[in-house]
Amino acid sequence: MRQAVGVMGLALLAAACGGGSGKTVLTVYSPHGKDLLQHYEQGFERTDSTVDVQWVDMGSQEVLDRLRAEAANPQADIWFGAPAEIFERAAKEGLLQPYRPTWATAVPDDAHDPQDLWYGTYLTPEVIGYNSEAVSDAEAPKDWDDVLDPRWRDKIIIRDPIASGTMRAIFGAIIARELARTGSTRAGYDWLLRLDANTKEYTLNPTILYQKLGRQEGVVTLYNMPDMATLQQRTKIPVKWVVPVSGTPVLVEGIALVKGAKQPEVAKRFYEFVTSDEALRRAANDFLRIPARTDLPADSLPAWIRDAKRTMTTMPVDRQLLADSLDVWMRYWDANIRNRGKRS
Repeated sequence: MRQAVGVMGLALLAAACGGGSGKTVLTVYSPHGKDLLQHYEQGFERTDSTVDVQWVDMGSQEVLDRLRAEAANPQADIWFGAPAEIFERAAKEGLLQPYRPTWATAVPDDAHDPQDLWYGTYLTPEVIGYNSEAVSDAEAPKDWDDVLDPRWRDKIIIRDPIASGTMRAIFGAIIARELARTGSTRAGYDWLLRLDANTKEYTLNPTILYQKLGRQEGVVTLYNMPDMATLQQRTKIPVKWVVPVSGTPVLVEGIALVKGAKQPEVAKRFYEFVTSDEALRRAANDFLRIPARTDLPADSLPAWIRDAKRTMTTMPVDRQLLADSLDVWMRYWDANIRNRGKRS
């Protein structure tokens, strides 16, 4: 199948698209987007013509919510992509199946679960993006606190944080930063309230975000480097980005088998396929993803990855704190901050 499908029709589509052809259906839940998912779908199917890869593209938090809802009757075989803290919550809830990949020793201890329930695939820095036709390089915000300047009121557009692992990570990092600085979450909530005052809209999905950024319905956004870079290279949308000078959270994106999956052996093969040396180099060159594995020769990766690793300041984030607290923080944001900044 060559497009994302809704979960309500997944079983019927599986029967129609996979079962009817006699092929084995492998179902992948992922936030990685159509281009990357379609690339791996087609590549894997070339290695095994008996498999029909079907992927469902949704936000990271949406994947977790769906796995929770389907725990008694899992519909997905493999989960490909989400920040580590979301995988850690899924692991604690018993939603994942252990698997130790062939390259397990090639990632640091903080880039995998100690019980092999998930492993890191990519490193994803968070950035400030802007429409370069509306905002000059000199004017663009250079750091997180710069986006709170009143000059950006009604000019910021953001992916809805409730469903987005990227936005949850940025919001969580800011709250954690302020918690470490002041001993209270209040300063972090106040920061997000000031951001809300400058935010024109929270979009339902990345596609709408990109379209509105291109139409200058918002001219500044917060998002992740790979998606901003892909948008710049593959579309006519005039977008640039900056890595915040004080530091940025660098997410470990993961992969895991779903507990109770219908096709565990095929899922393991797909797992190895998308994390192979060749696949990671292709992801780096064509989809601007930074591999989490440390055993790939530096000269086999694009120069921008070497430069980013050398120059980027990483914001220290307590991932256990995020895993334990982020749901509570986001519920508070949704109930008490969303669309309330302009009233304060």
